[in-house]
Amino acid sequence: MLQQYQRIMVAVDGSSESELAFKKAVNVAQRNNSELVLAHVIDTRAFQTVSSFDGMLAEQATEMAKQTLKDYEDYARKNQVNTVKTVIEYGSPKPIIAKQIPEENQIDLIMIGATGLNAVERIFIGSVSEYVIRHASCDVLVVRTDLDNQLPTAGDKEEV
Repeated sequence: MLQQYQRIMVAVDGSSESELAFKKAVNVAQRNNSELVLAHVIDTRAFQTVSSFDGMLAEQATEMAKQTLKDYEDYARKNQVNTVKTVIEYGSPKPIIAKQIPEENQIDLIMIGATGLNAVERIFIGSVSEYVIRHASCDVLVVRTDLDNQLPTAGDKEEV
């Protein structure tokens, strides 16, 4: 029996890795006739050290996230994904992507881009994708390649 996913979540953060995951998620959602949940987490810890600007910075981050998610939603709908939901959350991305959003939305597949962190960075801060793999209660697909299953080269960023 073939596995058919009903609700696919893709975590997007504007990076080229999340863009690869997004495009593959659109294809998987289209093939499975699934709902696609586009999730973006604004890491509020980044604003805690800049107290006088944190409200304005958080507002700007939210507006940028809304526009990015709108562009992604339009792309998904143009590619025959009929049900698209966008989610913006605030806080630490790791538990929100691994647990909170999937539980609130009954997600059965999380698609996430591989991180660009090197080994030393992973030791000190850990990667979101690594955390999600270890803590999610549903299937997780870490995307490393483009739609042709090729590793992207340095200048290969397409616009959505």
